[in-house]
Amino acid sequence: MARLLITGGAGFIGSHTCVVLLQAGHDLLVLDDFSNSTPLALERVSALAQLDNQSCQARLQVRRGDIRDPAGLDNLFAQSASAGAPIDAVIHFAGLKAVGESMRVPLRYWDVNLTGSRCLLAAMDAHGCRTLVFSSSATLYGYPECVPIPETAPIQPINPYGHSKAAVEQLLHDLAASAPNQWRIACLRYFNPVGAHPSGEIGEDPLGTPNNLFPFVSQVAVGRRKSLQVFGGDWPTNDGTGVRDYIHVMDLAEGHRAALDCLLAEPAQLLTLNLGSGQGASVLEVVHAFERASGRQVPYEHVARRAGDAAITVADPSLALQRLGWRTQRGLDDISRDGWAWQSANPDGYDEPG
Repeated sequence: MARLLITGGAGFIGSHTCVVLLQAGHDLLVLDDFSNSTPLALERVSALAQLDNQSCQARLQVRRGDIRDPAGLDNLFAQSASAGAPIDAVIHFAGLKAVGESMRVPLRYWDVNLTGSRCLLAAMDAHGCRTLVFSSSATLYGYPECVPIPETAPIQPINPYGHSKAAVEQLLHDLAASAPNQWRIACLRYFNPVGAHPSGEIGEDPLGTPNNLFPFVSQVAVGRRKSLQVFGGDWPTNDGTGVRDYIHVMDLAEGHRAALDCLLAEPAQLLTLNLGSGQGASVLEVVHAFERASGRQVPYEHVARRAGDAAITVADPSLALQRLGWRTQRGLDDISRDGWAWQSANPDGYDEPG
C-alpha cells in the first residue's frame, strides 16, 4: 500500500475518494486550505472508513495549507520523509471549479489552478515523488464537435476555468516529455460528478448559490430554494433541455483508485482518460428522477439559455474501460437516491450535523 498526498481532500470529490482509498488500505495525508470545504467532512470520512483514534492519526493525517506556498509544500514532503513515511504519490484535487466565477475573476483561477499546480509539481520533483493523478475536466473540450466525446477531440476551452485546466495538462505533457522514464501521470477528465456517499454522511455542499444543476435541484427539494431555473427549453434534444453525462461521485472515486493502481503497477507514462458514464440525461430527466427519489416536487421555470452552454455533452469512456478496467456502476436513480440521502439528512450541508 502507498502513502498518498491528497490536495483538496476535504472537498466534494476529494472526500469521497479518501473513503475509497482508505478502504483500499492506503495511508493519506490531506492538504486543504478549507476555503470551500470543512474539516467536518474528513471527520466523517474517518468514521466511514471505520478508523479508530489511533488508526486515524496514522492513516488519515490532515494539514491546513495552500498549494501556492512552496515552503509549506517543501516542509510537507521533507517532514514525511524524515518521519520514515515518504509520499509515494499525489492525487491533486485542489483548485477552483466554477465556470461563471472564472469569467468574473480569471486572475484568481489562473493563480490557484495553474500557479498552484506548478508549485506542487516543483515540490514533487524536488523530493523524487513523480506519480500524480490530476483532476482535469471535460470543460476543456468546449463546444464538442462530436458526441460521445473521445479523448482525441480538440482541446478548445471557452472559459478561464477550462483554459486553466488545459494549461495544467500542457504543463504535465511538457514535464513528462522532459523525463520520459520518470513521471507516472494520469489526467482524468471528469464530466458531471453528482450524488453522494450512500450513507448520507458526506456529499456536495457548495458555498452560496450552487453553480451546478444537481445541488440546486437538491436544495429546491429540501426547501432551501423556491424553484429551479432551467436554462433554455429549445435545445435540439428530446425534451428541449440540455443533456449532460452525470457520473456518480462514488464511481468517480473508484476511477481515481483504478488510475492510481495502474500508475503504480506500470512503467512511467502519461494517461489521459475521460471519466463519465457514456449516457446522457436531460435537465428534466434529472428533475424527475430526483422527484421520484425524494417524493417531493421540484418546481422549475424555463429561462434564457446561458452563454457557453452546449446542447449535448456526453463522454466516450471506452479508453478508461480498456486501460483501467473501470466503468460506472451507478445510474441516475442511484445518483438521485444517494443525493437525497445526503441532502435530507443535512439540509444545511455541513453547517448542521446529520
